[in-house]
Amino acid sequence: MNNFSISPIAIIHSPYKEKFAVPRQPGLVPSAHALLEILTPYDDINAFSGLEEFSHLWLMFVFHKNPQTEKFQPMVRPPRLGGNKRVGVFATRSPNRPNPIGLSLVEFHGLLQKDKKLYLQLSNIDLVDGTPIVDIKPYIPYADSKENAIAGFAQHTPEVDIKTVNFSQQAESIINEEQKQLIIEVLKQDPRPAYKKIKADDKIYAMHLDEFNISWQVTNNIISVNNISLI
Repeated sequence: MNNFSISPIAIIHSPYKEKFAVPRQPGLVPSAHALLEILTPYDDINAFSGLEEFSHLWLMFVFHKNPQTEKFQPMVRPPRLGGNKRVGVFATRSPNRPNPIGLSLVEFHGLLQKDKKLYLQLSNIDLVDGTPIVDIKPYIPYADSKENAIAGFAQHTPEVDIKTVNFSQQAESIINEEQKQLIIEVLKQDPRPAYKKIKADDKIYAMHLDEFNISWQVTNNIISVNNISLI
């Protein structure tokens, strides 16, 4: 069987600087904006003629932060099932795959030319900063959306237990309203490991989001942002 070599055509510039706190699917954090930098020689504006007529795009990408193991792992533990139940890897979107390739549906807001570079302006993303993109395709509603499709254990939007995100006075003083909204949307997804959510958890967590280090903890399904510092 032939092997194939795939090279990136673009690199994402995202507020998610690490895997922790990245939403587990696209579309869950509307305030997550990103720039997709198109690499040479694919940065020819003619290659994107007509793209402005589409509102959403499919991005095919590489899980570049995910360590690859030599041995194939046929079973994984999806967070959606609490991290306790095993299912087949091909019945999930787990990053732990034979080939580290992912697919993400993002919102498209237009092209941007800046400093002799070409960018795509995106939102509703779920990609770590620096993720290599290997292809871009327009989302086509009549073909890509099936009203009566069955999606197994992921049939419905996941329930969000976190109803409130509170900020300390110090945290409030560091951020503006737009940045605050992004933090709220990310934390309401509860980035903790699934097994941490089923019992009392007094651990203080930290995440690197955009230009900030953010420390927070959960008490009775309320998240308290204790401290925010600039990187």
